[in-house]
Amino acid sequence: MTAQAPSSLLAILLIFLRLGLTSFGGPVAHLAYFRAEFVERRRWLDEHAYADLVALCQFLPGPASSQVGMALGLSRAGIPGAVAAFLGFTLPSAILLALFALGVARFGSQVDGGWLHGLKVVAVAVVAQALWGMGRSLAADRQRATLAVASAALVTAVPSALGQIGAIAGCGIVGWYFLRTDAALPHSAVPVPVKRSTGALLLAGFFVILFALPLLAQGTGAYALKLFDGFYRSGALVFGGGHVVLPLLQSVVVPAGWVSNDAFLAGYGAAQAVPGPLFTFAAYLGAISTGSPSGWTGAAIASVAIFLPAFLLVAGAMPFWDGLRRHAGIKRAMLGVNAGVVGLLLAAFYHPVWTGAIQGATDLALAATAYLLLVFWRWPPWLVVILAALVTGVGFPAAA
Repeated sequence: MTAQAPSSLLAILLIFLRLGLTSFGGPVAHLAYFRAEFVERRRWLDEHAYADLVALCQFLPGPASSQVGMALGLSRAGIPGAVAAFLGFTLPSAILLALFALGVARFGSQVDGGWLHGLKVVAVAVVAQALWGMGRSLAADRQRATLAVASAALVTAVPSALGQIGAIAGCGIVGWYFLRTDAALPHSAVPVPVKRSTGALLLAGFFVILFALPLLAQGTGAYALKLFDGFYRSGALVFGGGHVVLPLLQSVVVPAGWVSNDAFLAGYGAAQAVPGPLFTFAAYLGAISTGSPSGWTGAAIASVAIFLPAFLLVAGAMPFWDGLRRHAGIKRAMLGVNAGVVGLLLAAFYHPVWTGAIQGATDLALAATAYLLLVFWRWPPWLVVILAALVTGVGFPAAA
């Protein structure tokens, strides 16, 4: 697959804004939406290159789906493209959660409506489509299929970031020693319009901020710096993203008295009702915090702080990534890693995507219909999302 011409920043922003408004279902569903949009529909990159990006972001701390989005934007228009992708994908949920924190009463009362259940159900179809497509390309022979199933089993047995990292690392080691590169698809480079020197500076900046910011916040006593430091460390030190970050955020904001535990749990409930990355929960916490600044300023500080580590790591690592992928040993390892990514998707398809959505025969019928529309009728995912929300929102029973 040949690289396409760089996209305009406005085009990137609008593409990711639409995804940010319609991508429900959590990180795994987000990756499925990205695959449908950028591998199948727009053909920005091929299946292997996409799986490589997912694998890279699984190794890095931070929100994996948001990092993949940043990497896709960066590949099209450099660092400004990564910023545009981040803003488009993140702003919808961040604004909604900040509004909720500021007291939009009806938003909270509708968090558990039937329309939300419909969004969870359609996520089953979206992830199933991605699982089938990626499995046919990345786990097509018995060796890689075995690795995929083993990866799914390990992640299911050890449901934590340790299990995910262990599965990917283990599959990579097996691939390095036992797989052959003749099983691979042709190498397709991901354009990275960022110099290696710039990447090195960004990686250095990640560590400088991580170690210097606590000292600066402690020395000045400024609440804004303490807020930034707490959320930056949360984004920098959590692997797996999504729900994994919640206990870490709770340990940052509740004991310090910034947010009450009741307010924390209320915001967590609201976060389940919005599209986009769960890390935007930081906008709610920053807006509702007891110190000053709070409100919109607090939301902006917390949001930038929690996503900044992911941005620095992705933009810093990407200039080196394609060179590593060309090494013969790395190629063999990536065959195993890609199969491991399929296994991660398989495990997540069962829990939490399936177990959180399919509660009866009616849900199964709706999920099957969504799959039919996506795969055979070629409906765009955003349209299927809206249809499912409308069907369940007008009283279609959630279970039978």
